[in-house]
Amino acid sequence: MRRREFVGTCAAAAFAGVAAPSAMAHDMPSASETGDVPFSLSVMLWTVYRNLPFEQRLEKVSEAGYHAVELVGEFKDWKKQDFADARRKKLELGIVFDGTTGVWQPLADASARELFLKSLREFIPTMRELECTRLIMQTGDAVPGLSRAEMHANCVETLKHGGDIAAENNIELLIENIDPEENPKYFLTLSAEGFEIVRSVANPHVKFLYDFFHEQIAAGNLIAKLQKNLDLVGLVHVADVPGRHEPGTGEINFANIFRTLGELGYNRYVAMEFEPKGETVASLRAAREMALKFGRSEKKQSSNAIHSRRFYATA
Repeated sequence: MRRREFVGTCAAAAFAGVAAPSAMAHDMPSASETGDVPFSLSVMLWTVYRNLPFEQRLEKVSEAGYHAVELVGEFKDWKKQDFADARRKKLELGIVFDGTTGVWQPLADASARELFLKSLREFIPTMRELECTRLIMQTGDAVPGLSRAEMHANCVETLKHGGDIAAENNIELLIENIDPEENPKYFLTLSAEGFEIVRSVANPHVKFLYDFFHEQIAAGNLIAKLQKNLDLVGLVHVADVPGRHEPGTGEINFANIFRTLGELGYNRYVAMEFEPKGETVASLRAAREMALKFGRSEKKQSSNAIHSRRFYATA
């Protein structure tokens, strides 16, 4: 199952009510987690242990050595107590929710703009419940009858309005490309155009999710684009090509990618979004060890983080 298929079951989620913020955010990478590696590591939870209860899935990720996960609607049927239980469990394990999906209206269609902004405002209370400050979004499919230039401009304009809402609430919006083999109807297939969109929005609360799996299939030349656009990168996703499996199973030289992230001083999250070929915990551990081994390089200084203020729900 690919993430696009998984998230299709989550689009009708009913979201929790507004909760009063009370706790300081602690979801940025910590130097204590990875020693002299500037980035921290996360797991996109949809890829692992889908048949286990949520808390057991967190336990497995923690067993593999990770301190962060990203969500794709696992919370869609949760009640208030479920959110409280999840906060308790992640605190017990020392885990944060560093990113989530949850707003599905397209960006490339201007007619959906007001609905997108409404949905964004309505989803922020759920982000508070999750204690999560990064929202992963997609541009949606190409709109029949519109040129690429028009759809590009629509994305920029919608994200300018969305970025204002994000700034008010001290969250980040992350857009990503999807390769045309996975979804030939999707508008944003190339990271180069994604970086152009984010640069045009010109709001530090709007960033690009650089997914190496999708970009390798769509265009390749992964490291040069990372070096050129580091200031626009809010998150990176890791899976090898072909097959969306762990680093080292395919054609991407992840040793060089992790080394480049370290040398550039990339200080955000690197999220594993692969479906393990081997035993899951062992595969996650091996990917973590590889990232830390090659990420320990002489680093430049990078500072593109939003510093979180009080945002979270009460326990």
